[in-house]
Parts: sequence; C-alpha cells; structure tokens
Amino acid sequence: MSKNYETIFENNKKWIAEKLNADPEFFDKLAAGQNPEYLYIGCSDSRATAEELMGMAPGEVFVHRNIANVVNTLDMNSTAVIEYAVEHLKVKHIIVCGHYGCGGVKAAMTPEDLGILNPWLRLIRDVYRIHQKELDAIECDQQRYNRLVELNVQEQCINIIKMACVQERYILDDYPIVHGWVFNMKTGKLIDLEIDFEEILADIQKVYDLTNSTWVMGKK
Repeated sequence: MSKNYETIFENNKKWIAEKLNADPEFFDKLAAGQNPEYLYIGCSDSRATAEELMGMAPGEVFVHRNIANVVNTLDMNSTAVIEYAVEHLKVKHIIVCGHYGCGGVKAAMTPEDLGILNPWLRLIRDVYRIHQKELDAIECDQQRYNRLVELNVQEQCINIIKMACVQERYILDDYPIVHGWVFNMKTGKLIDLEIDFEEILADIQKVYDLTNSTWVMGKK
C-alpha cells in the first residue's frame, strides 16, 4: 500500500479534529440531514472541485460531476440527480460549471477514435456543430477552444431547462434558476456567463413545454 494512500486517512483524522475543535456538534449537524440551495454540475477534472471553488461547507451544495459537465437527458445518472435535487431537495439554483483547459472538450475537438468515449464526446461535438459558424470564425485555436467550453456550458444549461421537473417547479415556486459558469484555473476566478434563464425558458417552451399548461413567461 502506497504512502500517499495511507496519508489520506491521516488527513481525515486531522480534518475531524479541526472540525470538532471549531464546533463540537459539527458531525451531529452533518448527520441530521442536508438542505442545500445549490445543485452544482461540474467536470470530473480533479482540479475543479465544487465546494472549495464556491467557498461552501459540507451540506450546502449537492454535486454531480462527469466528463466535460455534460447533461444528457438520456443519461439516467444526470437526470436522476437533477430530478432529486429539484423535487426533493428543492434547490433554488442549478449551476453548470465548466472550466478552461477541459480535457473532455479538447478531446471532442480532436479527430481521433477514443473508443467508449466517442458517444459521450459526440454530445460536445454536437455543440460545435450548432455553433460552427461562430467557432470557425475564431482564428486562434486557444480562443476557439475556450469559446467551445463556454458554449458547452450554455447548451447544457438549455438541456436542463428543457426538463419537465424544472419547468413545473419554476411555475410553482419561481425556482430553480439555472446558471452557467466557467472556472479559470490560471486565475482561480469563477466567471458567470450570465445565462438569461427566463428568456431561454420562454423561448424553448414553444417547443419543449412539458407542463400541459398555457403558462407563458411572466405568468400573465
């Protein structure tokens, strides 16, 4: 067994001691349940952790991560997480957070057979196809790569907004609101892409209205 592996358990003991020193009831509170206001959907990249980036404590963020922060509505993993967060945890905000330097996005831009990853990366290639005119007009490879990271976040936000559970709960509670972020590893900064949730919802309901209602944005 490697020394690094054993160090994890030593770190865990130190973490427990630090938490109890700051709050003797910390673990009692933690075990009592969770009531997060945020669902964070991010990349599995080991450099882009959710709570640390957001400055949040355990129990404050419900987290789902996969390669390139993709939301595929045919993937029961991501859809189950979203539905549970929306219907049972009653989160108020859903965040899709990508990051510059994403290996998944870069792999999707590379003409190479990557085996079992091909169907997953095809979802990102679909994003490129939708925005090909804009992306092909960017001469700098790095800038084009960064822009695809942003557009991928945008399209995953749209996939979430299409979901019936999101639409239905928003009608009832004015929540959840969907946000798109990008993490810049070179600066540590979180960038809000300022996704216009209400405008997107109003627009896509012309096609993706799954609520069986005559509701329109603004509830007029």
